[in-house]
Amino acid sequence: MQKQELLISENLGESLRQAVTQCPHDRLFILTDTHTRDYCLPLIESMEAVDGHELITIAPGDEHKNLETLAEVWSQLSHRGGTRHSLLLNLGGGMVTDLGGFAASTFKRGITYINIPTTLLAMVDAAVGGKTGINFNGLKNEVGVFVPARFVLIDTEFLKSLDAENLRSGYAEMLKHGLISTEAHWADLVNFDMDRVDYKALQALVARSVAVKEQIVGQDPYERGIRKALNFGHTVGHAFESLALERDTPRLHGYAVAWGMVCELYFSSLRTGFPTDKLRQTVRFIKETYGSFAFDCKDYDRLYEFMTHDKKNEAGRINFTLLADVGDIRINQTATREEIFELLDFYREAM
Repeated sequence: MQKQELLISENLGESLRQAVTQCPHDRLFILTDTHTRDYCLPLIESMEAVDGHELITIAPGDEHKNLETLAEVWSQLSHRGGTRHSLLLNLGGGMVTDLGGFAASTFKRGITYINIPTTLLAMVDAAVGGKTGINFNGLKNEVGVFVPARFVLIDTEFLKSLDAENLRSGYAEMLKHGLISTEAHWADLVNFDMDRVDYKALQALVARSVAVKEQIVGQDPYERGIRKALNFGHTVGHAFESLALERDTPRLHGYAVAWGMVCELYFSSLRTGFPTDKLRQTVRFIKETYGSFAFDCKDYDRLYEFMTHDKKNEAGRINFTLLADVGDIRINQTATREEIFELLDFYREAM
């Protein structure tokens, strides 16, 4: 897998010029959704680096991260003269970078692409690490490939137009990175004031968060071992997200991951001895920041069914990443149906 180059931008125009000029191309396409077309594209569309670009715009939201939208992007690339030497620039949140990366990786058997994430979630998670894909058959990220962007350009200037809910969504992945890295990083994150955001301090936290992910991905690009640490909170979180989609009440990915971490930290305290004081402090932060996801015991079977489709599973066993402490990662931990129901019980009592 080719190496992805990360640019933490101090000057958006210069960083964009640097990235684009190192990707020779015959035609440049920019992919946005309707939101990033209106609020983020104006920051770059007049820059010399993207002169003559072709714009492709898709509908926003995870409910459109599907085969129909992917086919539309392929169709636009084809009808507008895209070749194997074209360049796709994905300007948007995780839905745009995931779907755009998959479109680029498969069109003409693969064209070069650059990610410019515009949400906090995309900056610290979706746009970094080479995972691309779409939802399929009601399941999150069911179809996709590992193909990294040539460059990922991160500039927190985009976050100033982001609403509080989406900012919190991205922050959940940062909290996960704190839990799987160091106690100091975790402590900084659970003490950060999400109601009065200091963007300069946030940029420093973003850089630390991305460094955590880059280090892990560098060790295990295809998720055969330690990269599974990045799925902490996601086994249950994806089930919550899938249940919400099935109800036609979609919830933001980061919120689902935060709620999933409540369950998986509790399971960690039972299985691997995660300290109860850190469990309580983290659960309190999540409850205050993200509220709760409503479900009852009649939903347990359906949530369990969603978990059986998790991509980390092996030999029919539901596979978790757990923690013995902050930064003490235990991958390939399995759970019985009864244990999963117990952690769902804990969630409903604690949240």
